[in-house]
Amino acid sequence: MSGVWHLIAVANYLAAAGAALLAAAWLLSRRLPRGPATGWLVAALLASALWALLAAATGSDSRPSGIAEAARNLVMLVAIYRLFASDGRHSSVAAIRPVMVSLALVECLLCTLLALENEQWSAAVQVAILQTGIMFRLLATIGGLVLLQNLYVGASPAARASLRWPASAFAAQWLFDFQLYTVAYLLKEWPHELASFQGLAGIALSGMIALGATRKAGELRLQPSRAVAFQSISLLAMGVYLLAMSALGEWLAGIGGDIARVLQFAIVVVVAIAALLLVPSARLRGWLRVTLTKHLFRHRYDYREEWLRFTRTIGDVGGGLFAERVVQAAADVTDSPAGLLLTRDDEGALTLAARWRWPTIEVPGECFDAAAIRSLEQSSAIVELDGLRRGHDPKGTAPAIPDWLLAQSRAWAIVPLLHFDRLVGAVVLARPPHARRLDWEDFDLLRVVGQQLASYLAEHAGQEALAEAGRFDDFHRRIAFVMHDIKNLASQLSLLARNAERHADNPEFRADMLVTLRSSSEKLQTLLSRLSRYNATATQQLEEVELGETARRVAAQFVAPHAVVTIETEECRVRANREALEQVLVHLVQNAVDASELGSQIFIRLSADAFHGIVEVVDSGHGMSPDFVRNRLFKPFVSSKPGGFGIGAYEARELVRAMKGRLDVESHEGLGTRFTIRLPLAGSAELIDSFARSAAS
Repeated sequence: MSGVWHLIAVANYLAAAGAALLAAAWLLSRRLPRGPATGWLVAALLASALWALLAAATGSDSRPSGIAEAARNLVMLVAIYRLFASDGRHSSVAAIRPVMVSLALVECLLCTLLALENEQWSAAVQVAILQTGIMFRLLATIGGLVLLQNLYVGASPAARASLRWPASAFAAQWLFDFQLYTVAYLLKEWPHELASFQGLAGIALSGMIALGATRKAGELRLQPSRAVAFQSISLLAMGVYLLAMSALGEWLAGIGGDIARVLQFAIVVVVAIAALLLVPSARLRGWLRVTLTKHLFRHRYDYREEWLRFTRTIGDVGGGLFAERVVQAAADVTDSPAGLLLTRDDEGALTLAARWRWPTIEVPGECFDAAAIRSLEQSSAIVELDGLRRGHDPKGTAPAIPDWLLAQSRAWAIVPLLHFDRLVGAVVLARPPHARRLDWEDFDLLRVVGQQLASYLAEHAGQEALAEAGRFDDFHRRIAFVMHDIKNLASQLSLLARNAERHADNPEFRADMLVTLRSSSEKLQTLLSRLSRYNATATQQLEEVELGETARRVAAQFVAPHAVVTIETEECRVRANREALEQVLVHLVQNAVDASELGSQIFIRLSADAFHGIVEVVDSGHGMSPDFVRNRLFKPFVSSKPGGFGIGAYEARELVRAMKGRLDVESHEGLGTRFTIRLPLAGSAELIDSFARSAAS
């Protein structure tokens, strides 16, 4: 052995001896209740210190260190025997007694063999004695490990707390010794380089025994993070692969010739193809992660890492739209590759708000109806769609799930987003690469994630409402000034008209001036009335209105190059505010004109159902994207027109709502747009109001 390795070996053995002596002294100085095995643990530490000192002085393969090592093992075996006895397992003590005697006999035979060894014997005899001695050491080490396994596994849960650290200490020493003796047996010589680190196992033995003597030894746990565990398993897998390749290389070297070269080439090709096919596979990685977490960890999820990732995803402003980050935060939990976010619209139904990496799925305008929403709110359960497809429905949520979602084979789970027991939305998760059944841990984590996402959505909606209120406040301040100026102008014109009546001498001039001034005054008063449209008094003045007459009057206001065609299927009378309805139609038709090519026609179609009169404004213009319709069309101060104020669509919808009606829109880019107004029929308005009052009460 070279000088460097010799220095490393001496340093490690001296450190092991010092650690053992310090641990023994500290153990004797502790004022703790002494168990029946405490004295033997101290004896094991002292025997380990003696062995380490002799190994440092004479070498790890010398006769004195070998005898000292055998003595150390004998003391450790007695300590294990006393640990069995202290646990109260009298039947187990009787069962292991023959094993203890056999192992002690093996150690005695080893000592005898070392004592009789003579350097004058031939090389062949010395190799045989070395192999025999190593076999004896392997037998003793394996027997000791088996005893430790029976000691710990068979102990009661309460006793394991006191047995954990002494058993781990002996196991650390014997596991290293087992590796050392195995290598020595295969090489047929003593591996000095590997033996140089044998002292480290002695240091581990002393440290663990000392830890086991602390007051809170039962609370101490060695819990490496999942990242460390996965990396360790990866290193172990690489080590096994290298050992397998080494053994295969030795076998091929023994074959020799052309066959060996052909086999080598074939192995390289097969391994390369397997690596290219399996390593990039998301399904394989998912299977490995699920398998390892299932069998190596008490819990599947590393909750600290999951929460940190969740927080990073939600807070990453540059990572995409907020709604998409909501989907991603939930999908990351189950390794889902895609997902959808469904949120409540103004009518209370669940509609598509965002899609994350799922552009191909067809989603209807109304994803969940009111009954389905109530069912999800009451159950608050994570819905596993594969289970529903198999007919397994423990929570009774199957009737609430729409057919379009069950028909999507890629849809895997639904996470309801509940905020104070109210459903504010739901996340639909796509099937992960390695699909599996959800268990209690998945349900618990997804439920907490859903509640947190619901809080974020509610906070986001509140911030948008505050921003919108701020914009309205600014708008109202500016309009207040405009209204004040117009009101003053109207008063001045009225005064001028009265003065002209009183002082004009020419009757004809006076008549013309009066007509002009009164007309201007009426127009200004009408403008003031329209600017005050949001007052409650204006929307409460409802009357019976004939839709056809109003539609024809609006159509007459638009001339070439666009023709506005009115299609009446039947006479229809609704309860509405005449001026408000005309204003809404003018706005919708003007939007259709702006969106259409020159010469194209705009259609106003009138119809009715059992309770409502229906007005449809249809154009064949450039249309609007689903995102614009969903998120921007009815937002005040958001306009697609250069210089537009962005209040028209919002005002039209609010006016229709004030008349107890509804405004819907259907648009396709490149095809056109259809706005649909539904207003209560004059004959059924009172019946609808009575139903609404009874439902509210």
